[in-house]
Amino acid sequence: MPKKRIAVLFGGQSSEHIVSCMSAANVIDQIDTLRYETLLIGITESGHWLKTESVEDIRSGAWRESRTEAIISPDATQKCVILTCDGQTEQIPIDAAFPILHGPYGEDGTVQGLLELAQIPYVGAGVLSSAVSMDKLYTKLIVDSIGIRQAAYVPVFVWKLRKDPDAVIRRIEEKLPYPVFIKPANAGSSRGVSKAQNRRQLQEGLEEAANHDSKILVEEAIVGHEIECAVLGGGEKPVMSSGVGEILAAAEFYDFDAKYFNEESRTVIGPELPGDSVARVKKAAEQIFNAVDGYGLARVDFFVKEDGEVIFNEINTMPGFTAISMYPMLWEAEGLSKRLLIDKLILLAFERKPR
Repeated sequence: MPKKRIAVLFGGQSSEHIVSCMSAANVIDQIDTLRYETLLIGITESGHWLKTESVEDIRSGAWRESRTEAIISPDATQKCVILTCDGQTEQIPIDAAFPILHGPYGEDGTVQGLLELAQIPYVGAGVLSSAVSMDKLYTKLIVDSIGIRQAAYVPVFVWKLRKDPDAVIRRIEEKLPYPVFIKPANAGSSRGVSKAQNRRQLQEGLEEAANHDSKILVEEAIVGHEIECAVLGGGEKPVMSSGVGEILAAAEFYDFDAKYFNEESRTVIGPELPGDSVARVKKAAEQIFNAVDGYGLARVDFFVKEDGEVIFNEINTMPGFTAISMYPMLWEAEGLSKRLLIDKLILLAFERKPR
């Protein structure tokens, strides 16, 4: 039986570019080479699509020097990648795509839309699910509709912040006590996230978040265990949730540097939590995944307070696959190796029902 060709997309134009590269290298290492061959496509931070020769080039960054452009054709009759080098063009058919892209221009429905146009099967959430899950404000509106507790919040539109910052700050202070968290609505890996203990820090945090997105969420600060749960499945496959893991951040909160570059940050698989909160986290993770029309995979994050109250934080439809990422570790704890997990995700891509 001939091998199927999988186009693996990584990098991208978001602030999570480097995390995507780290994730992709680990995923590619686990793809079954007896069943699949890979076509590696890196997307630079400026949006240039390049054919990449190897995982080693991804890890070293040498892929950015590639002279071969690689563009997925939106033409549904072609289902191919168009390679161009030194004026020579070649069309390479592909059977599926694995967009290992985090953040805007990759995890937000944009690339998923391209693959839908091309009618190429792909790993992960669809256009709608990717878009609403990437946008924390619209995720909150959906989660509100199914009655799951989440942090109180105030949405901020940057154009209003620019027009009358004092009015925006007064509205926040009327609704939320300090401390508060400030988050760009569409950034991931805690990019642009800050914590404010007073008005000055709130002003600074809003300005920083505005550098990352046109919409901002200001949320109440929740004191509790930072918990993550992995979800797998969708469509005709039953949705499964893993056990839970806890984040023990080295910093005051789990910001980008604490996640990826502070060796004192730790994750604990199967932490002791009060009462039946683990079961309630698992149930809520599955409910939220279904509510946003999830497919394939997602990591759903919560807070668990000392009294056992479970509070939803956010959902990620293409969670990290770095060496320290929780999603694959949670499934390994359930007996599902990284290789089998990647295989299941690719099979789910082929099983997705057409629109």
